[in-house]
Amino acid sequence: MRLLLVEDDEMIAETVLGAMRRAGYAIDWAEDGRAAELSLGNGVYDLVLLDLGLPKKDGIDVLNAYRKSGGAAPVIILTARDAVDERIRGLDAGADDYLIKPFDLDELAARARALLRRRTGQKQPVYAHGELTLDPAAHEVTRDGAPLPLVPREFALLQALIEEPTRVFTKAELEEKLYGWGEEVGSNTIEVHVHSLRRKIGAEQVVTVRGVGYRLKRC
Repeated sequence: MRLLLVEDDEMIAETVLGAMRRAGYAIDWAEDGRAAELSLGNGVYDLVLLDLGLPKKDGIDVLNAYRKSGGAAPVIILTARDAVDERIRGLDAGADDYLIKPFDLDELAARARALLRRRTGQKQPVYAHGELTLDPAAHEVTRDGAPLPLVPREFALLQALIEEPTRVFTKAELEEKLYGWGEEVGSNTIEVHVHSLRRKIGAEQVVTVRGVGYRLKRC
């Protein structure tokens, strides 16, 4: 899952980015309304966390333009504007949820999970591949029915692989799925995550295609 945070306050942004990355999301950061519009034009985001009082273009205007252009990702407004009419204005512009600053990071993560489960009005699929099962909504992985305790990056890596089990993913593609803009990624970071995942789900489950990348084993 890839998120976009639109927030001009660096301290708040760093706090939210850290919390959502620890929750296992790849998340990018736009610092003003114009940058947000450019980012949203890529159409790659599953959820948007949007401040309202932004430089260069107000958050409500960004949201209006995004919805008018067909943008369908759920949007959570994060703002200090707590007046009822402001909340109504945000929801009428196309927001799916509204949190008043200061907010609890665990509550933000829970609201994000709820919206991601409901996106497109359908329950997220549960992926099965051989003896492995991955439930994105519950954030659970099992092997032959036994739960596997994966950390967020391991879960995100397995989800990327199991969603397209016959595809060979390059390191660059996996880095893009696991990390947001500006996050430091070491030269062997993906190899480390693959090694750790193999230890938990079975070394034979993740196949190295020499010179290309990784895929799940064929069933």
